[in-house]
Amino acid sequence: MTTNNLFHLAFYAGSLVLCITALIFTFAQQRTDKLQNKLYIVTVSLVALNAVCQIISEMGQPFKTTSDAYYLSTQICDYLYFALHTAVCPVFCLYVASVCGGRDDMPIVKNLLYSSPFVLTELLVLTNPLTGLIYTYDSSRTFVREKLEVLIYVAAAFYFALSVFMLLFTWNALTAKRKVALIYFFLLVIAGVVIQLIYMNVRTELFAEALALLGAMTAIESEDDRMDSDSGIYNRKALQMDISSYLVNRRHLNIICLKVTNADIAERAKGADNSDTLSVCIADFLKTLCPRYYIYRTNPGTFMITVMDPNDAASAALAIEIVDRFDKPWVIGETELMLSCVVLTADVPGKISSASDALYMADSPVPNGLDKKILSGKDLDFLMRRAAVESAVNRGLEEGNFEVYYQPTFSLADLKLHGAEALIRLHDGVLGNLFPDEFIPIAEQIGMIDAIDDFVIREVCSFIKSGIPKKYGIESININLSVIECMQLDFIKHINLITEEYDIDKSSINFEITESIAANDYDTLSNVVAALKADGFRFSMDDYGTGYSNIRSIFMLDFDVVKIDKSILWSAEESELGKIILENSVRMIKQMRREILVEGVETKQQLEMLNKLSVDYLQGYFFSKPIPKSEFIELISKQAAKENQPGVKEQAAAT
Repeated sequence: MTTNNLFHLAFYAGSLVLCITALIFTFAQQRTDKLQNKLYIVTVSLVALNAVCQIISEMGQPFKTTSDAYYLSTQICDYLYFALHTAVCPVFCLYVASVCGGRDDMPIVKNLLYSSPFVLTELLVLTNPLTGLIYTYDSSRTFVREKLEVLIYVAAAFYFALSVFMLLFTWNALTAKRKVALIYFFLLVIAGVVIQLIYMNVRTELFAEALALLGAMTAIESEDDRMDSDSGIYNRKALQMDISSYLVNRRHLNIICLKVTNADIAERAKGADNSDTLSVCIADFLKTLCPRYYIYRTNPGTFMITVMDPNDAASAALAIEIVDRFDKPWVIGETELMLSCVVLTADVPGKISSASDALYMADSPVPNGLDKKILSGKDLDFLMRRAAVESAVNRGLEEGNFEVYYQPTFSLADLKLHGAEALIRLHDGVLGNLFPDEFIPIAEQIGMIDAIDDFVIREVCSFIKSGIPKKYGIESININLSVIECMQLDFIKHINLITEEYDIDKSSINFEITESIAANDYDTLSNVVAALKADGFRFSMDDYGTGYSNIRSIFMLDFDVVKIDKSILWSAEESELGKIILENSVRMIKQMRREILVEGVETKQQLEMLNKLSVDYLQGYFFSKPIPKSEFIELISKQAAKENQPGVKEQAAAT
C-alpha cells in the first residue's frame, strides 16, 4: 500500500471516528425523538457510511488491477459512495430547515421544487452502471469522472445555498450559539471541498463534514441549556426561541398555558422537595397528551404547550383533557392532593404575536374569582389590560405621572394628628387614575418597582425637608417598603444615602412591611430592619391579620408599630368571633410591647369599640381618605387651627 493510500485512509478513518463519536453522544443524551434529531442522525450516518465506503475502496486500490474481487469491491464502494453522498446535502438542508423552525407541511409544489434536484441526481447515480453518465472505469480499471458528474455538485450547491438562505431568513430567531455552529459548519465544509478540489491527494471533504457535524452535535443537538432539569421537558428559554422561529417562518399554531393556581400546596404539605416532584408528575401527564418537545415549563406551576394544528378545536380538546385530569387527585409520595388549574388558549400569530407575548401569558397572574377553568378569546382581555397597565407604569416614570398621596393617622387618646402614610398613585393619560393594588404587582414583575420606591422616598424626604410635617406635629411619615428592593445587597446604603442627601431626621420615616411578605425570608429582613433601626429609622408591620405567619413576623422582626388590617376591625363589627379575634390580637400585641395602629376606621361605632381596647393610633375614612399633598397640607392646617380653639379637646373626647 502506497503512502498516498495511507494518507487518504487517515482522513477517512478520522471522519468515521468523528461520526461514530457524534452518534454515540446523540443516543447517550436520548435526544432522538424530534424531526431535527432524526435528520441529524441520518446526516451523520450518511457521512459515516461514505467514510466506510471510501476506506474499503482505498484499501482495494493497490490490488484492483490484478484482482477481480478487489475491483468489484471498489466498484460497489464507489457506487454506494455516490448514491449516499448525493443525499448528504439535501438531508442537511432539511436539518437546517428544522433547526431554523421551518415548516414540515409545505405545499406539494414546493416539495417537488425542492426535491427535484436530489431526485434527478440520485437517478443519474443509481442508473450510472447502465449509462456511465456520472463516472466510468477505463481499460486499466482507473476511475474516470464523466461530464454529468458536475450536476451532483450543482445540486449540492443548490441545497447548500438554500440552507444559507434559510439561515439568513431566520437569523434573528436563532441564538448566538446556533448561529456560530451553523456558520462554522458551512465554512468548514466549504474549506474541505475547496482544499480537496485544489489538492486531489488531500481528502478533506468527508473529514470536514464529519468534524462540522460533531460541532453541530455539541452546539445544537445538545440541548442542556433548553431543558428543565427537574421535569425533563423544555424550559422558558426554549419556548422563547421556538416561538420566535415559528413567527419568523409564519407558522400558524395554538398555545396552551396551564397555570396550577395552588401549586404551593405540595410544598406546604410535604416540604420543598415535593414541589419538584409535583412538576415531574404534571410533566409526565402532559407527555401522554403530546410529544415532550412541544411542552415547556416556564415558571413553577406554569406549563406551556405548542399545538402545531392551527385549528382551535385541537387546542380546545386538549385543554378539556387537562382540566378533566385536574378534577382527580394527584399522588405525591404517599399523599393525595387536589390541585386547581386554569388553562389559557391563544393562537399564534393572532393573539400571540411575539415571544414576549407568550412569556407574558405565562407570567401574568390570573384574575381572582374566575368562574371558568378554560380561558380563550375575549376571556384573555385581562392580559390586554395588564399590558396596558405595564405601558402606563413605564410612561409614568418617563412623563412624571406618579404622585404621592397622604392619609393622616391620629392618636386615639386625644384624636390629634400623629402622622401620615405615603401612598403612590398613577395618573395616566390613557387609562386614567390607577391604584397601587393594580400596578404595583406588575411593576415588581417588570423590574420597575425600585424606581417607584425611590420616587416615593424622595418625595417624602422632600416634604419632610420643607418643615411642614414637623410644624403640624407629625412625628413620622409611613412609607410602604417593597421587599424586592429591601432584599438587594446595597439597600441599606442606598436608603441612607437618599435621606442624608436631604439632611432629614431618619426617625421621621417609618417603613411599612406587609407581614405576609415578611415571612418569606425572616433572616435577611431581620438584618435589614435591625440595621436601619440602628440608623434611626422606624418600622411597622402592615396588614396584620391577612396572612398565616403574622405572629412569627412580630417575633422575628423588631417592629415599632403593628398595623391591624381593616378586615379584622370590620369582622369585629359583624360577629362575636370577629370581636374575639380583634380583642385577642390587641392584647397579644400589647404584651409584646408594640404600639398598635388600626386601619379602616370609618364609623363612630368602630371608634368607640377601639377606644375600649385602648389602641394607640387610628387611620381610615372616618378621618380622611388618601389625598394629594396640597390637600393634605390644607387638612392638617385646619386640624391644627381647630385644636388651638378653646374646648376642642373636650369636644373630641366626647366624640
